[in-house]
Amino acid sequence: MPDPVSPADFGFVRVAAAVPPVKVADVAANLAQVLAFAGRADDQGAQVVVFPELCLTGYTAGDLFHQHLLLDRASEALLELARASARLRPLLVVGLPVALDGALYNTAAIVSGGQVHALVPKTFIPGYKEYYEERWFSSARDLRARELPLGGRAVPVGADIVIRARSLPELAIGVEICEDLWGPLPPSSFLALQGARIILNLSASNDLVGKADYRRALVAQQSARAICAYVYTSAGIGESTQDAVFGGHALVAENGVLLAESNRFDPKGQLLVVDVDVEHLALERAKTTSFVDSAATLDGRTWRTVEMDLAPYTAPPFHRTVDPSPFIPATGEERSRRSEEIFSIQAAGLAKRLSHAGIEHLVLGLSGGLDSTLALLVSLRAVELLGLARDQIHAISMPGFGTSDRTRGNAARLARACGVAFEEIDIREGCTRHFHDINQPLDRQDVTFENVQARYRTMLLMNRANQLRGLVVGTGDLSELALGWNTFGGDHLSHYDVNAGVPKTLVRYLVDWASGQPGFEHARETLRDVLDTPISPELVGDGKGDGVFQRTEDLIGPYELHDFFLYHFARWQSRPAKILFLAEQAFRGRYEPDELRKWLRVFVTRFFDSQWKRSVMPDGPKVGSVALSPRGDWRMPPDAEVALWLADL
Repeated sequence: MPDPVSPADFGFVRVAAAVPPVKVADVAANLAQVLAFAGRADDQGAQVVVFPELCLTGYTAGDLFHQHLLLDRASEALLELARASARLRPLLVVGLPVALDGALYNTAAIVSGGQVHALVPKTFIPGYKEYYEERWFSSARDLRARELPLGGRAVPVGADIVIRARSLPELAIGVEICEDLWGPLPPSSFLALQGARIILNLSASNDLVGKADYRRALVAQQSARAICAYVYTSAGIGESTQDAVFGGHALVAENGVLLAESNRFDPKGQLLVVDVDVEHLALERAKTTSFVDSAATLDGRTWRTVEMDLAPYTAPPFHRTVDPSPFIPATGEERSRRSEEIFSIQAAGLAKRLSHAGIEHLVLGLSGGLDSTLALLVSLRAVELLGLARDQIHAISMPGFGTSDRTRGNAARLARACGVAFEEIDIREGCTRHFHDINQPLDRQDVTFENVQARYRTMLLMNRANQLRGLVVGTGDLSELALGWNTFGGDHLSHYDVNAGVPKTLVRYLVDWASGQPGFEHARETLRDVLDTPISPELVGDGKGDGVFQRTEDLIGPYELHDFFLYHFARWQSRPAKILFLAEQAFRGRYEPDELRKWLRVFVTRFFDSQWKRSVMPDGPKVGSVALSPRGDWRMPPDAEVALWLADL
């Protein structure tokens, strides 16, 4: 039996952001809470746990920070925590005031395995509005010492420290404190350039109206800029409310995406446990050339490395939500805004191509299916942008041997409702003559039978465009390009493919979104029926024409799976075994593992086999993070061997 798959095999590290209840200046109570939350995080398999700024004393202790009694007790508590950490698996990062060289520093202590490994002081000390930290604390820039005697050993101290795990040498961790993130040049940016893939932030950010939104955006943006996982945790409501209230906001973001967020204002505190993907981060940094180029900004500065043991990744459950529909925005408000944006990108691309070429007529094949429907809607927006009439769009329905009455009728109704020029050309007679020319029996419904129809349709569109001095609008989508589910010399060709960057799941969503937009009221009923029609090339049929006989997803697999596979394969360069693992999380209860493996093999095989078609694909706009144009994102030899990728499954 093979060893069971672990998320650690694919580069996942389990982190936690803790917001324990705090009592101002009650170090013993605060230490007890830190230990309790550390134990909870340990029970959930966390490898790294970060606590709020000055959590051992409370952030709002004010002039009590000048009391040696408080400082001494905090130092003793840190050593107690270090001793207790010998019984705990995770790396703990806690906040406390540290006196050194006649100054006081707001400090993060890195603790595990029975000892304090390093101390990282805060760099940017706020002294404005409600913040008076400059009254008590000095900046890390003022440090002269590089070590602090603590518990019988010299502990490295400074903001120039990167933590590395001995068992995972590719994993580096950096630490900054609250205001450091708010500065124009956050220390985390430089730590990231030194290899830190996980940034921990101990914070005490009070809550104001709208501040949580700003904080959320700031954390997500810094994780994107530094291409890192950013783990942020802030002081909770146990802090003094004399002049401000602290809600206890914890956030985990990864490369611009917010993975998890705590509830605020919880008197019991919060604990977020999340699996972050440091393998993704490494790959993203490697291919982002500007990230490496930014290392020149370090100007010869050096950083120290502190090596330590990191607990191995433990068993499930997997602490990460895997989106089964990665191309579709998650929330209603975001979906509407994103849909409008995608639609606008498609239309703007087509409008530019028309205006540059001096062309005022568009020709497209309207089948009554999803892709051509979206292409028609985008064309309507494009002619609107250019001030052209709707009847300068020429929609042509070309029913063939597998065309159903339903799609044929929807094509005609949609064209009428949209006010575009419409004609129907039955291709069966022309294709039959061609079958005779090449000695193809009419009853042999093989790939030649199908491709003759696809190529005949394209020939008609191109020739009709010549007559009108028009442009043929392509309708094939990104998923079809990935799978090679198109006919070379047929629907593979167009003058401009508006759907080239839109995967099938997003095509469906965009048509659904458009059906509710102003301007499409007369087409709404037809658009809803198009959405309810099974996806089909309609190239073979049962001879009755009263239903959709040939169903694409029965032949090549569900598009929701293929789009998921495509996203992780092309966006994140993930190996098939990792994609399969993630698919099992995303589609648990909907597909069995063997079924996922089957369709993933189909995807990988077809993706490799179809690169030769993508090498000569028409122009079309990129609309998202995945595109397959050889002139844009994806360059791959058409004769690359697939064996290595199939073996990974």
